[in-house]
Amino acid sequence: MSKMRAIDAAVLVMRREGVDTAFGIPGAAINPLYSALKKVGGIDHVLARHVEGASHMAEGYTRANPGNIGVCIGTSGPAGTDMVTGLYSASADSIPILCITGQAPRARLHKEDFQAVDITSIVKPVTKWATTVLEPGQVPYAFQKAFYEMRTGRPGPVLIDLPFDVQMAEIEFDIDAYEPLAINKPAATRVQAEKALALLNDAERPLLVAGGGIINADASDKLVEFAELTGVPVVPTLMGWGTIPDDHELMVGMVGLQTSHRYGNATMLKSDLVFGIGNRWANRHTGSVDVYTEGRKFVHVDIEPTQIGRVFTPDLGIVSDAGKALDVFLEVAREWKAAGKLKCRKAWLEDCQERKATLQRKTNFDNVPVKPQRVYQEMNEVFGKDTTYVSTIGLSQIAGAQFLHVYKPRHWINCGQAGPLGWTIPAALGVVKADPKRKVVALSGDYDFQFMIEELAVGAQFNLPYVHVLVNNAYLGLIRQAQRGFDMDYCVQLAFENINSTDAATYGVDHVAVVEGLGCKAIRVFQPAEIAPALLKAQKMAEEFRVPVVVEVILERVTNISMGTEINAVNEFEDLALVGNDAPTAISLLD
Repeated sequence: MSKMRAIDAAVLVMRREGVDTAFGIPGAAINPLYSALKKVGGIDHVLARHVEGASHMAEGYTRANPGNIGVCIGTSGPAGTDMVTGLYSASADSIPILCITGQAPRARLHKEDFQAVDITSIVKPVTKWATTVLEPGQVPYAFQKAFYEMRTGRPGPVLIDLPFDVQMAEIEFDIDAYEPLAINKPAATRVQAEKALALLNDAERPLLVAGGGIINADASDKLVEFAELTGVPVVPTLMGWGTIPDDHELMVGMVGLQTSHRYGNATMLKSDLVFGIGNRWANRHTGSVDVYTEGRKFVHVDIEPTQIGRVFTPDLGIVSDAGKALDVFLEVAREWKAAGKLKCRKAWLEDCQERKATLQRKTNFDNVPVKPQRVYQEMNEVFGKDTTYVSTIGLSQIAGAQFLHVYKPRHWINCGQAGPLGWTIPAALGVVKADPKRKVVALSGDYDFQFMIEELAVGAQFNLPYVHVLVNNAYLGLIRQAQRGFDMDYCVQLAFENINSTDAATYGVDHVAVVEGLGCKAIRVFQPAEIAPALLKAQKMAEEFRVPVVVEVILERVTNISMGTEINAVNEFEDLALVGNDAPTAISLLD
């Protein structure tokens, strides 16, 4: 056996569990961990500018590639509370991240010590597991349990809180005798698969809803094979976008109140059976349950038992990891296909494809100031199928989901449920750190961009290059649009006369000056014809200077983006595309 500090054992365990990167900020109560990172080695550290930023970097890192687990580190007190938003975001989207906080010595926990707070109690609602370790000998095994919790069942974040004296205490620990705990995931049975396939086969107009659980299970190829084998069209959720390429004939659009396609909603309303895999029936996808479920049956497959029946009770519920479920679904479907038992879906698919061709929204506007639809058209034109988009919330994200194209899993990295402003910059940096060769493009409105703009300095310091498209209308655009129902436009304008910038003019913050002050590069665009050249130039600048490059497009102040309160009552504020030139980068158009 070897004698070592408990915190040195913790770092050895993290390395054995596959951790090679951490994001964080040192502080007095967590300095022992930083001394262990330096002493033991093998874990690269990225210094954030805000601890919330570190938590979102960890999220981006996890979401980038299968098997990744992002780690974020902070000191005691406010560092932990700053990371609550990241933990909430990760918990809501089933993303495993490990949050480590320092803590006051055990003897002073009850004495209102400086920056001593019961962080474990604070974060329990937004973590899968949280603990303050009070015995030094438990430290390596608390980390062992943390990795088990993050990986087993529905993935999620954990927090380990470490009192200073616990970190420093010496323990006996042999890393050579350490083994990660075996991970068990529930699997669908043959009987369940046959019942699910029977319901699918009995339907005339079935749809597969592909959720984020398929991406978590790294099972997108299986989903596509299952769809092709059965001929059933696919509707990805926002978290499942990329499970099937946008240009696949069986991809028939996204459904929802905001991040949806008009043809996707129309097809959902025509369906008679919905087969959900790894999804949670989020309200932005469904709208009211009555409208969403009327006239159709449901199969629901989810890894978490308490998700089945949470929003509504399906006709058949199956508790299973998405990948393991698809394995047995494929087994049965192949047998039924060979026996000629699977129903032909050609007519239903042609019906879906006709809607996809005729219900496209217009994007080709030449207005000055620029209409946002034109920005996404130019992004489609410039950025290829290997592009990974990162975005969080706002009219920018909603319009991006309506108009951009995604072709691969983990190439739409989005904070789906929590939607915290400021998430995009640090999450994009986490993605780049996880996969430095990947082409990453972030998308923000001006307010999301301003929330954690300081994290751009991290990209400059650690050479994490990507392109950030900033659509600026100097408004809280989504909230302004929501305020229409209250007949007001109140406290949502960000515009002011910037006395230091003629370029920013009445749009307020001079983002170019701020971005350059943080060590990055920026381009400002006013004309539609300038967008594509700016995007191309930004890609070259990111490669040359190895820093984030921001392309700011000055938009018209007010644009209402398609959305509504029900999937059968989405407000369309602009014309449909009638001919190909109305939406030249659309996946499908009749002419």
